[in-house]
Amino acid sequence: MPIGDLAPELAVLFTAVAILLLAMVLPQDRHGWCAALAAAGLGVAMVLAWGQAGAERLTFSGTFAIDGATTWARLAIPGLTICCVGMAPRWFATDRRHGEFYAILLFSALGAMAIAGAADLMQLTVAMLLSSVTGYVLAAYHRDWAISLEAGMKYFLIGALANALMVIGVVLVMGMAGSSDYGELAGSIPSDPVTVTGLVLVLMALFFKLGAVPGHTWVPDVAEGAPVPAAAFLTVIPKLAGAVALYRVISLVPGLQTLPLLVAVVAAITMTVGNLSALWQDDVRRLLGWSSVSQTGYALMAVAVAGAVPQALPALLAFMTVYGIANVLAFAAIAELRGRTALADFSGLFRTQPYAMGAVTLAFLSFVGIPPLAGFLGKFALFAATLEGGLAWLATIAVANTVLSLFYYLRVIGPAAFDRGEGQAGTLGGTARGTLWAAFALLLIASLAWSPFWSWMPASLIP
Repeated sequence: MPIGDLAPELAVLFTAVAILLLAMVLPQDRHGWCAALAAAGLGVAMVLAWGQAGAERLTFSGTFAIDGATTWARLAIPGLTICCVGMAPRWFATDRRHGEFYAILLFSALGAMAIAGAADLMQLTVAMLLSSVTGYVLAAYHRDWAISLEAGMKYFLIGALANALMVIGVVLVMGMAGSSDYGELAGSIPSDPVTVTGLVLVLMALFFKLGAVPGHTWVPDVAEGAPVPAAAFLTVIPKLAGAVALYRVISLVPGLQTLPLLVAVVAAITMTVGNLSALWQDDVRRLLGWSSVSQTGYALMAVAVAGAVPQALPALLAFMTVYGIANVLAFAAIAELRGRTALADFSGLFRTQPYAMGAVTLAFLSFVGIPPLAGFLGKFALFAATLEGGLAWLATIAVANTVLSLFYYLRVIGPAAFDRGEGQAGTLGGTARGTLWAAFALLLIASLAWSPFWSWMPASLIP
């Protein structure tokens, strides 16, 4: 059990503990220092992860995988979490629990990193619980606001059910297969009804983490009710981790066609439900929540052909990276606009806040997949992998949903561009504005430098 193998995770853990202790002694108006410490700790974790890039091994008695997908998660999760940290200092400036927010955020990021690297069903369960419990707190952090409390409660109730199903599923698989270790389970899981039922229950829990049907209903409530930095985090980071974990589980049973077919059906339903529900939303944050559900449906296309198509994993990771950057960009713009999200408030916003609305527009166009943005390239990779895997029907549904999604994004962009604004609106400024520009630049860089970006994506997993 070489402790150095978990250096990135330990960096996040120790930073979270240090932030918690620092927040206890600092006066409330100095809690912004905790944000700097959080960003520094996450940056150290990324450096340590980069130092382990290229490694391919199981560690800690086979419970944790260090491979290309884990390295990707160790870079993407802390990197995007830094962006969420950047939105928070002025947002929580008057909150007495300002400093503690960063500790909870880092504990949740740690849970996500553990989910992505889990190579044992028991390890996956513990990581899911850490990610979920901290997520409930983040969603309801504005405890004096009824909508935030409702979001936290819905997230908690659905999460409690999903995690209970997860535990039951793990017990069934362990009981029938005799192990929870992926290395021992790979290619040797029995296909009896009890084991398949256990695997389906594990998948249901991961669908919840991804915000996919049937565990999707928390996403729009959290997007609307959680503090904007927390909403940006919860609609991105758990999905990144859940996507890798789900891909690993599906890869364990290459000969069992039931599970990939289930994932394909869930993908089609998820993207359709997300897009149809977003059509007439009058709150942009809630619209982003339903859009997040639909993006999960697209991502599941790659999982449905896991192991059958060599490009499935690179397509999944590339798409999730681009989606994460675009989603953070959209929420950074909302933070800059001081959380103003009623659709009517966006009327004429290109005239009053051109840079914030420009960021929203770029994020939305990336969600749709308008060339030459990275969102188009990511979706193209997904469609190509899906067609190569023989799921033309799923690719057709995805194309139809992509066209449908353009309608509700234009409901925001159109009035912002062509209606007359009602004067200059206030902005948050500070690090929130810096985060907006950083995410804007990252999305453009990913679009312009897609070839090296794509070539870095790992093509296989262990075991």
